[in-house]
Amino acid sequence: MQIGIIGGRGRMGSLFGEIFSRAGYSVLVAGRETDLEESEVVTGSDIVMVSVPIRATRAVIERVAPVLREDQLVCDLTSLKSGPVEAMLASRAEVIGLHPMFGPTVPSLFRQTIIMCPERCRQETRDMMVNIFEREGARVTFSTPLEHDRIMAVVQGLTHFVTLSMAETMRRAGMSPDRTGDFTSPVYQLELGLVGRLLSQDPELYADMLCMNPFVPEVLGLCNDAVKELSARVTECDTEGFIRMFRQNAEDFGECRERSLDLTEFLIRAMVTR
Repeated sequence: MQIGIIGGRGRMGSLFGEIFSRAGYSVLVAGRETDLEESEVVTGSDIVMVSVPIRATRAVIERVAPVLREDQLVCDLTSLKSGPVEAMLASRAEVIGLHPMFGPTVPSLFRQTIIMCPERCRQETRDMMVNIFEREGARVTFSTPLEHDRIMAVVQGLTHFVTLSMAETMRRAGMSPDRTGDFTSPVYQLELGLVGRLLSQDPELYADMLCMNPFVPEVLGLCNDAVKELSARVTECDTEGFIRMFRQNAEDFGECRERSLDLTEFLIRAMVTR
């Protein structure tokens, strides 16, 4: 069995190449720095996996789709699913959209989540892919492309937007991390760590995740409304309104509060004793 990875010299493509190699597959790679042509990799593989930047994914799929056969499986690894899956469905191949919810630097897939959108495939094909990932310790979550993109508007879009907003606000306030360093608390250190981690990444990746997901603007509109209301409660010294909002959100979070306390206490202890 062979898997062909287009763009496989990238870090995520290399990671999945190693995963499938351990599962017994021969790995063929096509990219700007490889000797193999894309056409060779596509025609010679049982599984074709597209691992390129989000903005290039659909064009690559549309280029290879006409030559894909019914006995092949085509997948992608991008953080958006509706567009790539739609493009893959134009082929004759089986189609599974994938979204690894982790970066390529993870030491293993143990307890990592992979979203799987099995749009057109046999049960045995789906089970085969699930078994490969679960043997690596991953958790597989099934979704439709539409549900995936709606949820990613919060899980990625809102999260990264808020993180970037903190960085931009600090910059405008003239409060650099160094300036605030001697006043830090454990929670602030955690927040600052998330900001610094994001700002250490590729800005094009985050621009694509936020700008190319059609459901992000709606979520950001709700975020802006929430910020305006919360800001009004604070600037007007409306303590009762603030407490009411706080309690509404606490109720909505439910049991997640206890889990979050346990997790953050663990992280704070690890950070303090590091």
